[in-house]
Amino acid sequence: MTSTRAAGDHAEEDPAASDGGPKGHPVAVGIDAPIFEVMASMRAMRRLRPDPVPDELLQQLIEAASWAPSASYLQRYSFVVVTDRDQMARLAAIWQAVVGLYLATFAQRPVDMDPAQYRRTVDAVEYQAAHFAESPALIVACYDFGSYSSAVRGRMLRAPGAFRRFGAGRTLSLFRNIGAFTNRSEAASIYPAVQNLLLAARSLGLAATMTTWHMMVEGEVKRVLGIPRGVHTYALIPVGWPMGRFGPVRRHPVGEAIHRDR
Repeated sequence: MTSTRAAGDHAEEDPAASDGGPKGHPVAVGIDAPIFEVMASMRAMRRLRPDPVPDELLQQLIEAASWAPSASYLQRYSFVVVTDRDQMARLAAIWQAVVGLYLATFAQRPVDMDPAQYRRTVDAVEYQAAHFAESPALIVACYDFGSYSSAVRGRMLRAPGAFRRFGAGRTLSLFRNIGAFTNRSEAASIYPAVQNLLLAARSLGLAATMTTWHMMVEGEVKRVLGIPRGVHTYALIPVGWPMGRFGPVRRHPVGEAIHRDR
């Protein structure tokens, strides 16, 4: 990660932004909000009011997450929902240390980002860290393949003919990349769920942002939350009612990201 636009920590929040949505229309909120408008106005929102979020809304967010694709239909996701003030205070101390290190080392302004916009983003990150203990709710997205990986390896050992047909070069590549294959398969099963959760939050008028910086000290976070060793945490998502306002996200022209055929 080389900036506050890094994966999981999108630089979008602007408390001075207008309420205008795509093409100048008011930003829609509600379960019937048009999906494209929801996506186009889903800023990272780090400034949260301390007002509690009803349990039924938090459950709606998790239900939306559960509708995302799941590798091999395993559905091995889990979500730790933190609302206890003592637990949040313990996590806040960890988060403040992580943010302090990140801003002092990894963070830098992208060359095409306006300095004032970058300063607002850093201010929002620092505000969230300072007020983390007041977050109404925190959702920790987890995934664990469990015994599935071991079962697959067992089947691989019992299928030499399949590897002969696959070819020696490809088989060597497979075993060289098996760790990355497993890790990315887990990620592919949880990050779509996180995106569903963020979209649902935006539709319900809730502020949220996904962060992955906790992975610097994942073990410490897992000890606070009692998460078993074999379960991987993929995102922390503070959730609450926004202090700022939803508005259009800023992105490079889509044509710059498209490559045709190669």
